Amino acid sequence: MADQSVPSAFELALRLIVCLLFPPLAVIDKGCGVILLTLLLTLFGWIPGTIFAMVICLRR
Repeated sequence: MADQSVPSAFELALRLIVCLLFPPLAVIDKGCGVILLTLLLTLFGWIPGTIFAMVICLRR
């Protein structure tokens, strides 16, 4: 059985796709502050929000 703290390849790929489409949704399980910061960066521009969401999602 796989460890729950390490995401599978499918989960990671799905999360990265969501990072591209709607960055705040991709970090919804990381906490309120991260969600708000991602939303703010996405409102300033899609690219900063996407980059921040990817950095947060890829960090373990």
